[in-house]
Amino acid sequence: MAAEAKIEAGLDPKCRYLQKFRLYETGSNFYMVGRDKSRTFWRVLKIDRLELSEPNIQEDPTTYSESECQELLKRIHEGNKSNGGLKFVTNCYGIVGFIKFLGPYYMLLITRRRQIGTICGHIVYAITKSEMIALPNHSVQSSTDIARHENRYKKLLSTVDLTKDFFFSYSYHVMRSLQKNMCDNESGQVLYETMFVWNEFLTRGIHNHLENTHWTVALVYGFFKQAKLSISGKDFWLTLIARRSRHYAGTRYLKRGVNEKGRVANDVETEQIVFEDTHDGIPTHITSVVQNRGSIPLFWSQETSRLNIKPDIILQKDRNYKATRLHFENLVKRYGNPIIILNLIKTHEKKPRESILRSEFAKAIDAINKDLSDENRLRFLHWDLHRHSRSKSASVLSLLGKVAAYALNLTGFFYCQMTPAVQFDGPLQSTLILNDNAGESCNELRKNTSSNADISTPWEDHLKNNDSSVCEMPKDRVENNEMALPTPPKFQKGVLRTNCIDCLDRTNVAQFAYGLAALGHQLHALGFTDVPKIDLDSPLADDLMNVYEMMGDTLAFQYGGSAAHNKIFSERRGQWKAATQSQEFFRTLQRYYSNAYMDAEKQDAINLFLGYFQPQQGKRALWELDSDQNCNVGSRAHGFVNQYARAFIKRSLSDGNILCESNTPVSARNTGQKKYPTSTLLDRRTYQTGRRGGGYF
Repeated sequence: MAAEAKIEAGLDPKCRYLQKFRLYETGSNFYMVGRDKSRTFWRVLKIDRLELSEPNIQEDPTTYSESECQELLKRIHEGNKSNGGLKFVTNCYGIVGFIKFLGPYYMLLITRRRQIGTICGHIVYAITKSEMIALPNHSVQSSTDIARHENRYKKLLSTVDLTKDFFFSYSYHVMRSLQKNMCDNESGQVLYETMFVWNEFLTRGIHNHLENTHWTVALVYGFFKQAKLSISGKDFWLTLIARRSRHYAGTRYLKRGVNEKGRVANDVETEQIVFEDTHDGIPTHITSVVQNRGSIPLFWSQETSRLNIKPDIILQKDRNYKATRLHFENLVKRYGNPIIILNLIKTHEKKPRESILRSEFAKAIDAINKDLSDENRLRFLHWDLHRHSRSKSASVLSLLGKVAAYALNLTGFFYCQMTPAVQFDGPLQSTLILNDNAGESCNELRKNTSSNADISTPWEDHLKNNDSSVCEMPKDRVENNEMALPTPPKFQKGVLRTNCIDCLDRTNVAQFAYGLAALGHQLHALGFTDVPKIDLDSPLADDLMNVYEMMGDTLAFQYGGSAAHNKIFSERRGQWKAATQSQEFFRTLQRYYSNAYMDAEKQDAINLFLGYFQPQQGKRALWELDSDQNCNVGSRAHGFVNQYARAFIKRSLSDGNILCESNTPVSARNTGQKKYPTSTLLDRRTYQTGRRGGGYF
């Protein structure tokens, strides 16, 4: 808390942020009063309660002191005494957004929050209570039929539980990795348009109207856990963040594979941040590593079945693998090269299911690599984890550790030494700056640089010769909490992308193995260890496994409806085999029930929250559609936006182009077109402009 107040006190007034609000009302207006944490400046937002068709929101340009703001509210009260005066409604901590069903617009507010962690002095919060408030006053009446449908839409939206697995920060861009925050200078609404901000649709209107993000918070959905761990008597903080993409988002059987724009189902970015424990919460150096999970980027699906726990896989061939190409182009744009693909699905089966996708996926990678130069080719690693898991868990994790070391050797990880900034460019830069070489290094990072690996050598040969120390990073010598010598920053270039069939159970085991390999190098870079390796049998490895198991369970509930199958983790803990089998059987039944009976409504709620379905009077209601399959057919006729028709596969397509599509007003940013050679995945962009449908102003 003290660190955050110190950060804010040093900011330029233009960079300060509102984080505490009070909502008042009169018969004709809402007044929202926002202030910064240090109570040094106050702002006022007025929302018209008499306008029924569209919200009328005005931001007072004046910055008030506390006494000036109280005087303003007093004058408003005096001016409205004949109608009951100014009344207090609620305290809140930010606007989640605005939404309309068939009747009035509603404002979604965070009314309670709790701190769940800090990153370099910047607090990260979870929501503990939210409220939805209708904008028009109570005199507005709807017809009986509209009111009945309106209440059902409100109830459906409430099933998206904002108090569960959503998190945000006022001053830290938690929707982006630490490396991107340190090297990119993007701010404002552009950040809200990223794939990891789940309330982008809900905030789009107010952002376009006010041309700022002062009153809203960017909600990230996934997993956030911060824990203090120790090694050799030294304490450090481990932060594990999972960011779930809002594009092509949904439930297990209703969202599979890839869509026409290259978005994949269950696309999750995982970031592991490690920094030293300091008294003020602001470390002198920090490190992070990012990995990715996502559905197999092919056109495939499974029909939801109440009679079959394992329904058949339906594969539709894509002649030129256009969508698959788009997906990997997007990964290159997000992370750079190399892209390493760890495919964990089965190779041989009595009745072909997963193996069908394994074969087609390999063909797709081969086809894509034919058009790429050697240094930019995709690294495709296939390892049948299910077959190997029949052996001891230690053997499985040991082999995965070698894969992780191979991948880490290719991509590296992010490391940065930090000092207090003299000039403040924004909330993040106020506490974090790179050393003198940072600017040059960041520019170099934006260029695509090839790996030093011998790409002509099969990956199995790399593993045979690969020790976890091959990615050894220079060790910082820390004496008396001061750096003996400044260490140049290091950057992650490329990413490990892991998948199984659901990207839940086997994928999470592999991600733990990668996290453990990375943790060894991270601690070594911070000067905590002499060698860049954590033994699999060490207590620290158990601590890390527990955090990854928590993440795996959380992501599995979100996508699959049950906790993850953690057989390998259970065996590592020495859990009784019969108890493990019983637990796995129960989770299988729980996932089956959720997929067969609960997912359709859950998918409807997600489509409503993300704006993929927008109710319209005179059109069919969301629950009247046969299934999520109808999200693809006659899209605008049913209220769905920016989608294509593939009636035979149950999935609805996301908005937003895979390659940097801008749907904000043309005046909001510069646009252009740039052509790139077809033989590379490097930074190939397609720019499109135009106003997105469904805005509020």
